[in-house]
Amino acid sequence: MNRRTFFLGATTAAGSLLAQARTLKLGIIGCGWYGGVDARAAWKAGGVEITALCDADTKHLQETASLCAKEQAGRRPALLTRDYKELLDAPGLDGVIIATPPHWHALPFIAACDRKLPVYMEKPLAYDIREGRAMARAQAKAGNLVQVGFQRRQSAAYKAARDYLASGAAGRLVQADVQIHYTAGPLDNTPQPPPSTLDWELWLGPAPKMPYSPNVAHRAWRLEEKTGNGHLVDWGIHLIDATRTMLGLGLPKAVTAAGGLYEYKGRITTPDTLTAHFEFDQGPVVWRHRLWGAAEMTPAYNNGIFLYCEKATIFVTDGRWEVMPKAKGAEKRVTEIRPSTDLGTAHVAEWLDAIRAQRQPSCSVEDAWRSTTTVQLGMIAYKSGRTLHFDVAGETIKEDVAARKLLLRPYRAPYRHPYA
Repeated sequence: MNRRTFFLGATTAAGSLLAQARTLKLGIIGCGWYGGVDARAAWKAGGVEITALCDADTKHLQETASLCAKEQAGRRPALLTRDYKELLDAPGLDGVIIATPPHWHALPFIAACDRKLPVYMEKPLAYDIREGRAMARAQAKAGNLVQVGFQRRQSAAYKAARDYLASGAAGRLVQADVQIHYTAGPLDNTPQPPPSTLDWELWLGPAPKMPYSPNVAHRAWRLEEKTGNGHLVDWGIHLIDATRTMLGLGLPKAVTAAGGLYEYKGRITTPDTLTAHFEFDQGPVVWRHRLWGAAEMTPAYNNGIFLYCEKATIFVTDGRWEVMPKAKGAEKRVTEIRPSTDLGTAHVAEWLDAIRAQRQPSCSVEDAWRSTTTVQLGMIAYKSGRTLHFDVAGETIKEDVAARKLLLRPYRAPYRHPYA
């Protein structure tokens, strides 16, 4: 090695170490509960400072600014704003976390792509399928570094179950069953004036106009059809994404769904009981949820994925996977996996490492769109009351004009839908 090569190599190595040591300056759009969760994950990962905050509620802004000061040795964010464009234009930003409700995902995401800013995007990718496609196009054009918040892609349990299935030891996969049962707790849904700190008109943004109530606002928007679109789209999407990832699935070619409001009718606007049947080329995936009822007979299995195979059944959840052989007298094998860090922190840390290394993280926008589209098709099938046949290549619903209209929800003026 000559001196020039040696010093060039030393300079490159030093530059790499400096890049790794550099403190990344982040902004957060959506400073409610999950904005705080993502902020804590970023601090745990290390090497970050949150310098800008955006939210429709000034109470959220002040509370999160105080949290930042506590975690950042007194350094409060320099910018607190209700305008996401002002945040995205803040000088010195290295990336932005978007943790708004889904109806406010598309516009700030596309604006961040236009500025080529790295983005950590909470799931689901979008509120409707066409929004998601517009977002994927914007990111593909910009080439900015995006991680979508499907944290279970970091789970060693899901990876172990995938590898075991791929080994052939369980035989051919026949069907996957996916479920998350829990008891919902709807809040007061009486229309009332919003808190003085909350700009309700801004919070609604492009979503349809509706009166404020605690049951459709902060942390409660998930079971409201106009904002969160229900349990399958909000929480079930995590396990649908994990199933797709484990099994290498694309998009479903047919979807059937049935359910209804049996316990919470008049209190929420999405089904408290739902079964959705997704037909993929590789076989069926069945989703079930129940948001009410007595305590579970088998609570260890109320959240997870069953893979029914020829020789065994595999069950997997966040920190555990099991194999139940079909052979007579065979015993169930249970493997507990305790990760060194929580899945959310690991997922955010991967995004931060990707920014420093200038490489794309593992959860791409395109693949996140497929998982988001899958669950949204489930809700369209539920609303339509019939089986949908999906044209995967054309990204449209075949021979069903009424259902096809639900691929895109028009924006409320003056907002403009990014796909239209």
